[in-house]
Amino acid sequence: MAGKDLSRAAAFPAIEKRYGKPMSYWFAVMAKVKGAKYPEQIALLRDKYGFSAAHANALVMHSRGSKSAKRFTTLTQYYKTINPHQVKTVKRVFKAITKKYPKLELVIAWNQPMLKMDSRYVFGVSVTKNYILIAPWSTEVISKFAPKLTPYKVNKKTIAIPNDWQVDEKLLQAMVKARLAE
Repeated sequence: MAGKDLSRAAAFPAIEKRYGKPMSYWFAVMAKVKGAKYPEQIALLRDKYGFSAAHANALVMHSRGSKSAKRFTTLTQYYKTINPHQVKTVKRVFKAITKKYPKLELVIAWNQPMLKMDSRYVFGVSVTKNYILIAPWSTEVISKFAPKLTPYKVNKKTIAIPNDWQVDEKLLQAMVKARLAE
């Protein structure tokens, strides 16, 4: 038995049928809001065109370069989908952390690699084309370490580091220590 088609394009026939326009029309709509944030793009499709959440997500994610909703079950699968330079950096990040905290378990959650202790997530990583996001799973930890994070783009829940970041082992370990203390 063949598995379910997890490509974003699998939703396109239903989008054309339900919303009455060819995909070329919807791709043009997305091209006009290319620089907008994900929630803004979703809101446009839902509010202006009546898209369901699933159809809006399929179109937005496809327009952002994600051609599949396939889920990873192993770290190896995840690494095969990202830039080899990013793989090196991500591996170094996790190695720096697990060197000091070997009891943390490296898992795939939300389709991203995460470190967890028992049922609590402690640290996660995700990648984009231009940078790697690290996440200590705590806005308090990010706030506490903000003075040491000035070279990087600090978001509410993540820190954007360069793809070729020279891993700051002490910083990562201190952030994890603070997260574990919460």
